[in-house]
This record gives sequence, C-alpha cells and structure tokens, in this order.
Amino acid sequence: MAPSLLLMNPALSWTDTEATAALRVRRWRSPISAMIPNIHLPMRSLEVKNRTSVDDIKSLRLITAVKTPYLPDGRFDLEAYDSLIHMQIINGAEGVIVGGTTGEGHLMSWDEHIMLIGHTVNCFGTSIRVIGNTGSNSTGEAIHATEQGFAVGMHAALHINPYYGKTSLEGMVSHFEAVLSMGPTIIYNVPSRTGQDIPPSVIHTISQNPNMAGVKECMGNDRIKGYVDKGIVIWSGNDDECHDSRWAFGATGVISVASNLVPGLMHELMFQGKNPSLNSKLMPLIKWLFQEPNPIGLNTALAQLGVIRPVFRLPYVPLPRARRLEFVRIVESLGRENFIGEKAVEFLDDDDFILVGRY
Repeated sequence: MAPSLLLMNPALSWTDTEATAALRVRRWRSPISAMIPNIHLPMRSLEVKNRTSVDDIKSLRLITAVKTPYLPDGRFDLEAYDSLIHMQIINGAEGVIVGGTTGEGHLMSWDEHIMLIGHTVNCFGTSIRVIGNTGSNSTGEAIHATEQGFAVGMHAALHINPYYGKTSLEGMVSHFEAVLSMGPTIIYNVPSRTGQDIPPSVIHTISQNPNMAGVKECMGNDRIKGYVDKGIVIWSGNDDECHDSRWAFGATGVISVASNLVPGLMHELMFQGKNPSLNSKLMPLIKWLFQEPNPIGLNTALAQLGVIRPVFRLPYVPLPRARRLEFVRIVESLGRENFIGEKAVEFLDDDDFILVGRY
C-alpha cells in the first residue's frame, strides 16, 4: 500500500520497517530525465543579427565602454543615458559596450541588463554598433544572457573568462565555445579584475570559431603584437597604451573609458595617424581617471561636467575633494570644448553626491 494512503487513513498501518523502506525507495529514485545526457541545443538563430557580420565588428576602431547614469533612487536615468549615446555618435564612436565594467553591469540585475541592451538597440542601433556585455563566471548565466541579448537585437557580445571561481584552461575553452555559437563575440582579457589571464593558447584555440570577432586585451602591447602577427583582431583595453597599440603594434583600435569624456579626441587618436603630441596631452586625464578602480573617476567626472546626476550605486563613491579640484584644472588645461556637454565644469561638494545602497 502506498505511503500516501497510509497518511490519509490512520487506521491502515505498515510495520515501521516497511514504511521506512518505502520512503527510502521514493527518496532514492531520480526522475528518468535526470539520467539522460544534456541534449540542449543553443537557442540561436542563424540569421545575421541586425545585418551585422563578424567582419563589421572586426572593423570598429573606437568603441566606448559607456557609463550607465542613475536617478536619485538608483534606477536608470534613460534621458541622461540617451544623451551620452548621442554625444558618442556625434563625435565618431563606432560602437558602445553596454553594461560592461564601466557601465556597472555587475551592479545590475539581468532584467536591467537586458533591458538596457534592448533600449540601446531600439533607439540607436542604426547609428552605432551595440555590444552587450553578457559575460558571467557562470556558463549557464552567460548562455542565457547572450541568448536574450541577441534576441533583443545586440550586434555582438562581450565575454569575460570565469572570475573568482576560476577554471582550468580546458574549462575556459569550453566556456567560450558555449557562447560563441550565438553570434559575433569579443573576448575580454583583464586579469587585474578576473584574477586569471586568458593565455594565448586559449585565444588561438577559440579564434578558429567563425563568430570570434577579436579580443579586448589588457596585457600590454607585446601580447597584442603576438596576436596581430597571427591575424587575430585586437582592441587595446588600456587608454594609456592605445595610441601605440594602434599605430606601432597593429591593434585595430581601442575599447575606451576616456572616450566617455573626450570622444572627439579619442576618435582623432584612433583615426588620424600617429599623434604623440595629442597622446601626451591626454595622459594627465587618463592617469586621473584610473587612480582609483574604474568607474569611480569617470562617474565623478561626468557629474562635474553636469551631464549626469551625481548619483552613485554603492559600493562606488566619488573621488575625494582634492581629486575633484584636480579634474577642474585638467578640463581647463585640455579645453572645456573638447569634453562632452555644454555646462561649465564645476567642483561638487561631498553633500552634492547621492549614494544609493538599495537598488
């Protein structure tokens, strides 16, 4: 007699041994589906995404890792965001990374993340290439987010190697292969954040995939040259090295943080040939941006330029007063006309900033 019937009718009884044995059997047996090997196929479409080919992505020279601005309650400020994207388009940026480290994708829910990718495509997808950061240290999450990102129209995906819970080199290859099947993909190597380098052996293996557009590489120009010599497309991930990466080591361009602030100057740096004078002129700004972990400096600067509200999602907080004063001097030295926005740069006091912990 089934144990469920015994529970319904206390008058019926088994021996303790029989009942215990029956429950053990029920707990032990697994659904037959659990014993079937994984048969999931990638949820992909073979149609070219937004008429964008891998070669289109490979040709981009200036890609901005765009900032995500916030309202005082911590929700997205889409009006300010739209203005930032407009200024990128007007000043010659060819692509944007949505929800990357600079855009604070790690502080977003996946719903927010995919919504912002979809919003960007919907509003600007015919004017600029939209590259969604759908990477994760969980392969399952990366697959799901990438499926969603391409479904809402992104032109390409950005993928990082599994961080914190690091894997083997074979695991890295398997992780990337699981997402490369879905569409044009840029691989992002930044060991200072992930704690693990993506070595050339992994890149060479996955570069055989037709959806591999290239690598955002933060390990210096010698690494970049080695890839370029093998025919792999590379974007510098370091604003302070990107001029030489482009003109001396063969990089296609840069995925830039500084271009959030001075997109016109960064466009000139990537398109107009060697210009060591301009490169040197930009160094004080670039060094200022990265004296604390990105995007702290950028968030502070954009607020001082008056193009976003001075709202930070924790754990980020603004740069200290002395650094904020220094930024005013940097803007005056480079020329306010070279920065985005129209308001005069201003010094913001501590009380001007809003720090949001629950969002």
